[in-house]
Amino acid sequence: MELLKLATEWAKAEVFSTRFFILFAILFLIASIGFWQMGKTDLAKAYIIPTLIAGLLLMTIGLGLFYTKKSRITQFENAFNDDASAFFQSEIKRSESTLKEYTIVFKVIPILIIIAASLILFNNTPTWIAISITTIAMLIVILLVDGTAHSRIVNYHNDLISLDIQN
Repeated sequence: MELLKLATEWAKAEVFSTRFFILFAILFLIASIGFWQMGKTDLAKAYIIPTLIAGLLLMTIGLGLFYTKKSRITQFENAFNDDASAFFQSEIKRSESTLKEYTIVFKVIPILIIIAASLILFNNTPTWIAISITTIAMLIVILLVDGTAHSRIVNYHNDLISLDIQN
């Protein structure tokens, strides 16, 4: 039963975390509307589309993860009740594969941030500056939220392994 509690608590924490994607998406969308309504300079007007796209991307990520993680909570109980041992093994495998995915994410996103920063240096037009800065801001949001999610999955995986030792 401790396994089910551990998995459910992890999933609930993930559901809470995905709400931050939605929160930042709303902030990007509000910024886009603000630039649209109050932007007077070329640079301010150039932010309208990039912040709108970043907001829509973050909203898509947030809502997709939210509903996936939310449905996982009920699936955990069913899977645990069907076969606790198989559920345990599947969670170990899933947490290991997720950890490998985060390794890739934490290598690729900084490279994308460097590329976006380079575009600011080499392309001094308002559109490219707005695209680059908005991209950097969106990628930083992804790193912040994924950083906490990575920490949670590491703790969850370690807790799963310690359960195996006890059994």
